[in-house]
Amino acid sequence: MTNRMELKIYSGTANPLLAQKIGENLNLPLGKLKISRFTDGETYIKFEESVRGFDAYVIQPTCPPVDRNLMELLICIDALRRASAHRITAVIPYYGYARQEKKDAPREPITAKMVADIISTAGANRVMVMDLHADAIQGFFNIPVDHLTAINLLSDYFVNKKMKDIVVVSPDEGRVKKTRRVMNALGAPLAVGYKHHSAHQRTAVTHLAGDVKGKTPIIIEDMITSGGSIIEAVEALLDHGCNPEIYIACTHGVLAANAVEKLTSRPEIAQIVITDTIPLPVSKRHPKITQLSVSALFAEAIHRAHNDISISTLFE
Repeated sequence: MTNRMELKIYSGTANPLLAQKIGENLNLPLGKLKISRFTDGETYIKFEESVRGFDAYVIQPTCPPVDRNLMELLICIDALRRASAHRITAVIPYYGYARQEKKDAPREPITAKMVADIISTAGANRVMVMDLHADAIQGFFNIPVDHLTAINLLSDYFVNKKMKDIVVVSPDEGRVKKTRRVMNALGAPLAVGYKHHSAHQRTAVTHLAGDVKGKTPIIIEDMITSGGSIIEAVEALLDHGCNPEIYIACTHGVLAANAVEKLTSRPEIAQIVITDTIPLPVSKRHPKITQLSVSALFAEAIHRAHNDISISTLFE
């Protein structure tokens, strides 16, 4: 008997509830992993069982606090490599620094590429992510990348609501491709907002293409961070005569600072649908916020990757 390529899954501290759900979907307990902090803030990690020859998956979104969670992931990968794990997959439901994927001005870094390089150098053999802010980030890695999407999960949710007179809205031209998939699932028309980035972390929707008058909009985004872009989109939709009942759907609910208060205080925003790629603390829960789980999707992807079964259908 050999343990070669037996499957083990481990959870970092970023989103243990999602990791637990993934394990339950796979009928596997989470592996034994000790994570603690030294008094100076440094991270200590120890795998408390043999990983030699195993197919190891570390589930760790690099959500806020981004730098600490990223460092924790890197240390886990390094420990697995040094302990002779056969294959190491970094499962990163939310990929931090994804918005820094290109240079918009001189002397800026391309941090998303740097993070990809560090993950590979640490010893990861494969990466599994969901709804990257820019699809091109897949090309930053020189190892296989499984790029999953929650767009079908979000589409199914709204299909089951059986809403009338809806319009699917992409708040910027970069999201149109994925938004069209929601449009097709719902059999609804499409509207597209066009943004202008006037300064760092400042955007404005300059105009809107598509008819939204008298319709109920569903805004599709990959993430909500401060909520500023969503508010801009809501204002543009209201200015163009939409119903004052606006739905928002996104994969990653970062919801930094006062984003929850900013969004939920608007009476025109009826519901915000997010997934659990990022944990939703009690302080950010609100009756207007609905959280869907991506655990079954990640569990199926891990199962297929471990057994060398095609997972391309999960990207669709």
